[in-house]
Amino acid sequence: MKYYVNKIAQDNGDHEVHNENCFFLPYEENRIFLGNFTNCKDAVREAKKRFPTADGCSKCSKECHTR
Repeated sequence: MKYYVNKIAQDNGDHEVHNENCFFLPYEENRIFLGNFTNCKDAVREAKKRFPTADGCSKCSKECHTR
């Protein structure tokens, strides 16, 4: 599945990671393509290379949502 990270941090400083089917996927200009992954954990790990505060979306990547 394709995963993306939001360029814009939430109020708590997190940059959310979303899969391609997420209802809350940011607009194209506000996201960075992370790659194809079989799970959100690998996608979040990749996102943390750019944004150390990356976290999984509470809707599409629940198992990777920590805050």
